[in-house]
Amino acid sequence: MAATGGAPGAGVAGARMNGPAFFGYGSLVNVATHDYADPRPATLQGWRRIWRRTNLRDAAFLSVEPAAGCTLQGLTAHVPGADWALLDQREAAYQRVDVTDRIRRNGPVSSTAVYQVKPEHHSAGEHPILLSYLDVVVQGYLQVYGHRGAMHFFDTTDGWGGIGVR
Repeated sequence: MAATGGAPGAGVAGARMNGPAFFGYGSLVNVATHDYADPRPATLQGWRRIWRRTNLRDAAFLSVEPAAGCTLQGLTAHVPGADWALLDQREAAYQRVDVTDRIRRNGPVSSTAVYQVKPEHHSAGEHPILLSYLDVVVQGYLQVYGHRGAMHFFDTTDGWGGIGVR
């Protein structure tokens, strides 16, 4: 579904990107971690980042959850060959959620998904946030959005606990 033309930054009314896209809100904002085509700054309305503890490993995963009134900065990029297989493999702990109607970006819009940690992987307890991963994410926000973007990342992320160095 194309974004409506009247919303600020909603893109070109009726215009579509070529093929599906994903919204990156963590390491995928750092374009040094991938070579997906046409990465562009974008926002995701009604969602918030969260450090999610899982039964998959002893370190927290960065995820998202619906949150009224919150807007995340990130980027969108094309899914290679419109084939989700490799991206799904990279994001194996996550499920894809269609957020097409919640994305705002300059330029044409497309069917867009965000990756969210699968509920069956959620667990309680303390899991450290890997400092090396956090550094990759913050570097991406600094590159794309500058200092304010990095601060936005911290302000729109819940679940801060211990930061582990690995």
